[in-house]
Amino acid sequence: MQPSDSLQQLLEAVAAGTTTPDDALAKLKHFGVESVEEFARIDHHRRMRTGFPEFVWGAGKTPDQIAKIMTVMQHNNATTDPTLPVVATLIEPEVFIQLQQQLPDLVYYPIARICALIPEPVTPKYPGCLTILTAGTSDLPVAEEAAVIAELSGFQVQRLWDVGVAGIQRLLNNLSVLEEADIIIVVAGMEGALPSVVGGLVACPVIAVPTSIGYGASLGGVSALLTMVNSCAAGIGVMNIDNGFGAAILAGKILMMADKLQHNAHKK
Repeated sequence: MQPSDSLQQLLEAVAAGTTTPDDALAKLKHFGVESVEEFARIDHHRRMRTGFPEFVWGAGKTPDQIAKIMTVMQHNNATTDPTLPVVATLIEPEVFIQLQQQLPDLVYYPIARICALIPEPVTPKYPGCLTILTAGTSDLPVAEEAAVIAELSGFQVQRLWDVGVAGIQRLLNNLSVLEEADIIIVVAGMEGALPSVVGGLVACPVIAVPTSIGYGASLGGVSALLTMVNSCAAGIGVMNIDNGFGAAILAGKILMMADKLQHNAHKK
């Protein structure tokens, strides 16, 4: 049975009264997969299930494949949510130049290595402030990946760069920023100590992201990862090495769930 046939049957069941709209919505979350030639299958309904749309992983794909995937996603958004950006990650500058030839409206964030088709100016859609810290300037690419993904997803972002433990006064001079945050992402390489310090200063959730910055014994970020996993500050969540994208999605889900719980509490 083709997906279109299943959808037709589902709509007929709702019309006949044998399926409730709520049950139909639950089933619709698993429709919406569209093939792009023979190399990709786009999950258009991922946002219905997870709260976030599908993002394009750029590494390992050709510019032509990325352009075709983004075009299909843009056409789908035009009929479902015209305000939704189409976002591709891990896009190197030379790849963006080739993509722009096919997608002239493409916006590029060079530090984050992210490109996006943005139908309208992005503004915060969800309550809460997501604050992102870096230990050093070399951690900026990973931190900016988190920041840009969060902003394109509709969250308010506060940036605080270069406040690592090598000059701890830089962090302590910005305690007011930490106190105003609703969730904090801490990005650090070398020994990865900054999340432990931050975790001991704030009440909000802290997400730690180790980076592959450091000398040989840092083992490409493994040392920072182990430091964060073994943090003496309780309750810190740790992402994989250089995974700013994953940190932004996790932080966004926490803020969205907090908003949902507050909304449900007001309904009671």
